[in-house]
Amino acid sequence: VQLQASGGGLVQAGGALRLSCVASGRTFSTYAVGWFRQAPGKEREFVATISWNGISTYYANSVKGRFAISRDNAKTTVYLQMNSLKPEDTAVYYCAARRSTGLATTLPSYDYWGQGTLVTVSS
Repeated sequence: VQLQASGGGLVQAGGALRLSCVASGRTFSTYAVGWFRQAPGKEREFVATISWNGISTYYANSVKGRFAISRDNAKTTVYLQMNSLKPEDTAVYYCAARRSTGLATTLPSYDYWGQGTLVTVSS
């Protein structure tokens, strides 16, 4: 499975962006997918995850209520809608997939990673 993340950019605080993660491979629809981010000088951290069928989701406390993860398996795409953005959301955002249907929040749980897309939130 290959993952391609896109949709990043520069936005003012309070604004919104929608990230997309497009996957190759027919088995993608059976994989759980997660979004992670890495700010300059910091470790990569969990943001959100969604189950294979889109029914279950889980978010980091820092984004809960502001971000929403969703997926369209027919398009082999997972989205991350980011609202009410803050300067501390500035980071490179990565999507990842795991060969399992269940949710996970740790980096080693994921088998495939995209290349990342930069989100910059100005104050």
